[in-house]
Amino acid sequence: MVEVLKEGFYDSIQDLGRFGYQQYGVPVSGVMDTYAATFANSLLGNEVKEAVMEITMTGPKLKFHCHTTFCISGANLSPCLNNMPIKMNQIVRVTDGDMLSFGKHMDGLRSYLAVFGGFQTEIIYQSKSMYQGITNHFKINKNDLLSISENTAFFNKKHASIKRNDSYLNTKVISVFKGPEFDQLSENQIKALFSKEFSISKHHNRMAYQLEQPLENHLEPIITSLVMPGTVQLTPDGKLIVLMRDCQTTGGYPRIFQLEESSMNVLSQKFTGQTIRFKWVQP
Repeated sequence: MVEVLKEGFYDSIQDLGRFGYQQYGVPVSGVMDTYAATFANSLLGNEVKEAVMEITMTGPKLKFHCHTTFCISGANLSPCLNNMPIKMNQIVRVTDGDMLSFGKHMDGLRSYLAVFGGFQTEIIYQSKSMYQGITNHFKINKNDLLSISENTAFFNKKHASIKRNDSYLNTKVISVFKGPEFDQLSENQIKALFSKEFSISKHHNRMAYQLEQPLENHLEPIITSLVMPGTVQLTPDGKLIVLMRDCQTTGGYPRIFQLEESSMNVLSQKFTGQTIRFKWVQP
């Protein structure tokens, strides 16, 4: 069991998502950064689909009530075990009574805590991913008790040598494919999209990231159509909105881009004021 002594800014339990229910208006959800989450699970020897704790910007304070192992990957939020700094991207052993806390934000935005066997929270529509209106809780709160598996065996060292590449945390490049309405853009619009940088606005969360710089736009709205995580919409006032894991399943704005999966991970680690630039990936 893990006890939440103090909640962070926004912590939730997420796995790889809830698929097959979009026709009913149920978002995919799941971890924002699949690379970091699956890496942490792999290092522990878990299946990559196991549920992890997604920690945003400032971390919680947690108390372990069993012997187990964990791994933290993604953004470096200066994790400490019993007030002593611990390294990212390595297996850490804990015993009953140990406390995990987080400190200064170093890089990235979202950190992922994986525990041996994954977090054993409720399964709704074949997923443990928290989402308001679907699961009983949409985020982790103070005094919550989270069920986990005990692990008293010495971990298998073969899981401790997986190569880790953190360069994506600092790149500005967002790779995109053409969206269904891309060909309606003018030459000037296309040139602007690929020639300048866009900054992350304060309006960003698990549903969508809005970019600051507007694009001159005269495109007509479309009939409400399917959208998905990674769809980039162009609003009537020229704002670019990148849909993220908790996005709606339909939308009425032109869909000019679709993000490459790896670029979803990149964008999920960006915060207000940071800049990105689009790179066209030709099929």
